[in-house]
Amino acid sequence: MHLAYPAVLSVLLFCTGLYGVLARRNAILVLMSVELMLNAVNLNLVAFDVWLSKAAEETLHSGQALTLFTIAIAAAEIGIGLAIVLAVHRNRGTSDIDKLRDTAEGPDDGPDDGGPGTGTPAAGPAAEKAEATA
Repeated sequence: MHLAYPAVLSVLLFCTGLYGVLARRNAILVLMSVELMLNAVNLNLVAFDVWLSKAAEETLHSGQALTLFTIAIAAAEIGIGLAIVLAVHRNRGTSDIDKLRDTAEGPDDGPDDGGPGTGTPAAGPAAEKAEATA
Protein backbone atom coordinates (compact mmCIF):
# COMPACT_ATOMS: atom_id res chain seq x y z
CA MET A 1 0.00 0.00 0.00
CA HIS A 2 1.28 3.43 -0.88
CA LEU A 3 1.49 6.01 1.86
CA ALA A 4 0.05 8.70 -0.41
CA TYR A 5 -3.51 7.36 -0.41
CA PRO A 6 -4.21 7.51 3.33
CA ALA A 7 -2.22 10.74 3.61
CA VAL A 8 -4.35 12.46 0.95
CA LEU A 9 -7.54 11.13 2.54
CA SER A 10 -6.32 12.36 5.91
CA VAL A 11 -5.61 15.83 4.52
CA LEU A 12 -9.08 15.98 2.97
CA LEU A 13 -10.72 14.91 6.23
CA PHE A 14 -8.67 17.40 8.24
CA CYS A 15 -9.46 20.26 5.85
CA THR A 16 -13.17 19.40 5.96
CA GLY A 17 -13.05 19.44 9.77
CA LEU A 18 -11.13 22.71 9.80
CA TYR A 19 -13.71 24.29 7.50
CA GLY A 20 -16.45 23.02 9.81
CA VAL A 21 -14.78 24.56 12.86
CA LEU A 22 -14.24 27.92 11.19
CA ALA A 23 -17.53 28.23 9.28
CA ARG A 24 -20.16 26.66 11.52
CA ARG A 25 -22.06 28.58 14.17
CA ASN A 26 -23.72 25.63 15.92
CA ALA A 27 -21.67 24.27 18.83
CA ILE A 28 -22.60 20.64 18.15
CA LEU A 29 -21.46 20.91 14.53
CA VAL A 30 -18.19 22.43 15.72
CA LEU A 31 -17.67 19.46 18.06
CA MET A 32 -18.39 17.07 15.19
CA SER A 33 -15.82 18.91 13.06
CA VAL A 34 -13.22 18.57 15.82
CA GLU A 35 -13.92 14.84 15.90
CA LEU A 36 -13.41 14.71 12.14
CA MET A 37 -10.04 16.39 12.55
CA LEU A 38 -9.03 13.91 15.28
CA ASN A 39 -10.03 11.01 13.03
CA ALA A 40 -7.83 12.41 10.29
CA VAL A 41 -4.91 12.44 12.71
CA ASN A 42 -5.72 8.86 13.75
CA LEU A 43 -5.70 7.76 10.12
CA ASN A 44 -2.27 9.33 9.67
CA LEU A 45 -0.94 7.65 12.81
CA VAL A 46 -2.06 4.21 11.70
CA ALA A 47 -0.87 4.70 8.10
CA PHE A 48 2.60 5.80 9.17
CA ASP A 49 2.76 3.00 11.74
CA VAL A 50 2.05 0.40 9.07
CA TRP A 51 4.49 2.06 6.68
CA LEU A 52 7.29 2.25 9.24
CA SER A 53 6.69 -1.26 10.59
CA LYS A 54 7.62 -2.72 7.20
CA ALA A 55 11.08 -1.15 7.50
CA ALA A 56 11.72 -2.04 11.14
CA GLU A 57 12.61 -5.52 12.32
CA GLU A 58 10.80 -5.18 15.63
CA THR A 59 7.34 -3.73 15.36
CA LEU A 60 6.12 -1.82 18.39
CA HIS A 61 2.93 -0.50 16.76
CA SER A 62 3.27 2.73 18.69
CA GLY A 63 1.11 4.58 16.17
CA GLN A 64 -1.79 2.24 16.79
CA ALA A 65 -1.36 2.52 20.56
CA LEU A 66 -1.34 6.30 20.31
CA THR A 67 -4.47 6.09 18.18
CA LEU A 68 -6.23 4.16 20.94
CA PHE A 69 -5.30 6.86 23.45
CA THR A 70 -6.54 9.54 21.05
CA ILE A 71 -9.86 7.74 20.64
CA ALA A 72 -10.26 7.51 24.42
CA ILE A 73 -9.48 11.20 24.88
CA ALA A 74 -11.84 12.12 22.03
CA ALA A 75 -14.65 10.13 23.66
CA ALA A 76 -14.13 11.95 26.94
CA GLU A 77 -13.92 15.29 25.13
CA ILE A 78 -17.16 14.76 23.26
CA GLY A 79 -18.94 13.65 26.44
CA ILE A 80 -17.87 16.72 28.39
CA GLY A 81 -18.41 18.99 25.38
CA LEU A 82 -21.96 17.77 24.83
CA ALA A 83 -22.73 18.18 28.53
CA ILE A 84 -21.52 21.79 28.41
CA VAL A 85 -23.43 22.51 25.20
CA LEU A 86 -26.64 21.05 26.67
CA ALA A 87 -26.24 23.07 29.87
CA VAL A 88 -25.67 26.27 27.91
CA HIS A 89 -28.61 25.49 25.64
CA ARG A 90 -30.89 25.00 28.64
CA ASN A 91 -29.79 28.30 30.19
CA ARG A 92 -29.64 30.44 27.04
CA GLY A 93 -32.06 28.70 24.70
CA THR A 94 -29.56 28.58 21.82
CA SER A 95 -26.37 26.82 20.86
CA ASP A 96 -25.31 29.51 18.38
CA ILE A 97 -21.68 30.37 19.09
CA ASP A 98 -22.01 34.01 18.03
CA LYS A 99 -24.80 34.62 20.54
CA LEU A 100 -22.88 33.02 23.41
CA ARG A 101 -20.37 35.64 24.48
CA ASP A 102 -19.91 34.64 28.08
CA THR A 103 -21.80 32.28 30.33
CA ALA A 104 -21.53 34.70 33.27
CA GLU A 105 -23.31 37.62 31.64
CA GLY A 106 -26.97 37.55 30.90
CA PRO A 107 -29.40 39.66 28.89
CA ASP A 108 -29.48 42.16 31.78
CA ASP A 109 -26.74 42.93 34.23
CA GLY A 110 -28.75 41.90 37.29
CA PRO A 111 -30.05 43.87 40.27
CA ASP A 112 -27.37 46.60 40.07
CA ASP A 113 -29.24 48.79 37.61
CA GLY A 114 -28.07 52.15 38.93
CA GLY A 115 -31.21 52.94 40.88
CA PRO A 116 -31.47 54.88 44.14
CA GLY A 117 -29.30 53.70 47.00
CA THR A 118 -26.71 51.94 44.85
CA GLY A 119 -24.22 54.80 44.74
CA THR A 120 -24.14 54.92 40.95
CA PRO A 121 -26.06 57.35 38.76
CA ALA A 122 -29.09 56.11 36.88
CA ALA A 123 -28.21 54.76 33.45
CA GLY A 124 -30.08 56.59 30.76
CA PRO A 125 -29.53 57.32 27.08
CA ALA A 126 -27.19 60.20 27.91
CA ALA A 127 -25.09 58.03 30.22
CA GLU A 128 -24.87 55.25 27.61
CA LYS A 129 -23.84 57.78 24.95
CA ALA A 130 -21.15 59.20 27.24
CA GLU A 131 -19.80 55.70 27.90
CA ALA A 132 -19.79 54.89 24.20
CA THR A 133 -17.76 57.99 23.32
CA ALA A 134 -15.29 57.63 26.22
